[in-house]
Amino acid sequence: MHSPWLRYACSLFAIGLATGVLAPFRGSINSTTVAVALLLVILFVAILAGSKPATLSSVFGMLCFNFFFLPPFHTFTIADPQNWVALTAFFITALAVGQLSASAKRRAEEAEAGRVEIGRLYEELREAFEKASEAEALRRSERFKSALLDAVTHDLRTPLTSIKASATLLLEDRETTDACTTLSPAEQNAMLRVITQESDRLDRFVESIVDLARIEAGEITLHRHWGSVDGMIDAAVARAEPLLLKHELRILIENDLPAIRVDARTVAEVIYTLIDNAAKYSAPKTRITVHANQADAQMMQVSVEDQGTGIPAHLREKVFEKFFRADGTRHARGCPKGIGMGLSIARGIVEAHGGQIWISDSSEGFGTRVSFTVPVGDGIAAGHQVN
Repeated sequence: MHSPWLRYACSLFAIGLATGVLAPFRGSINSTTVAVALLLVILFVAILAGSKPATLSSVFGMLCFNFFFLPPFHTFTIADPQNWVALTAFFITALAVGQLSASAKRRAEEAEAGRVEIGRLYEELREAFEKASEAEALRRSERFKSALLDAVTHDLRTPLTSIKASATLLLEDRETTDACTTLSPAEQNAMLRVITQESDRLDRFVESIVDLARIEAGEITLHRHWGSVDGMIDAAVARAEPLLLKHELRILIENDLPAIRVDARTVAEVIYTLIDNAAKYSAPKTRITVHANQADAQMMQVSVEDQGTGIPAHLREKVFEKFFRADGTRHARGCPKGIGMGLSIARGIVEAHGGQIWISDSSEGFGTRVSFTVPVGDGIAAGHQVN
């Protein structure tokens, strides 16, 4: 249904048709059955026509429910106070069903459009590499294809599945008439938290793709201001707090560190990425250490150490390549599988500031230490904008 007016007209017609079918039987069926039937119609309207027609059908459905099925009939007067409760519950449920169904449909369409766009981009890359007729280019194309498919499978499909399942359970809960099987408020809140968290996860994935594209194009823009490294570490740790529940965190900051002129948000993002990796690739109850010190008169250094299995020396440079994962040496413990963009983005941010990032052995002789430097003043790499 492409015409907006046609969608609205069809939504009204659907409620009118359902009312016309049910009205002759109102003496033999109870109002709960009528309410469920009208809610199903509103659900289909939301799926087929969208949220606004669903809202219209919810209002019209409430009026029809009142006029034809709540005594006294054929009037909008409600004699029994309990019917006010029933009518109000019907209207709120109808609105919720319509909006949630329309939102789920819209998200599914957006995910499908994203999948199609990713497929189109991959096909373009594949065709370009084939024209080049280089074996190395073909090999990288297949690796890129695998990474894109991995992204669709894990970073798009997994959160969408969780969102869909939670929304479906909430809808089914609204439609059930058995009080014994309804979800408790705590369970409903848990479902809503899942929807919010998984939506945030999708948002972070899209932001990572955009950041990586900007870095690859040399178009990253830095908003540099004077600030303390302590504040950037605090911001990263606050964001990473859920990741650190099973780890011991130690923060070591050298006394009397000078202020640094950097893009505080992106530097905090680098620190968060390193803490995230350390939490993923080290066992529970092990220690993660964040250390900040002045490397020399011109550079500030920040390091994050874990007590995990470590990364072999021959792979330490490769882990900064996009889509690379050292799967044979490190394994995330119970964490969602990523597509290897975090350290690549971190390197892009650090190099845009004019610094360096590298991996070394932990100071304790095992685990991994990832360190990066940023200039205290205005040192910037060529090709990047600064505001």
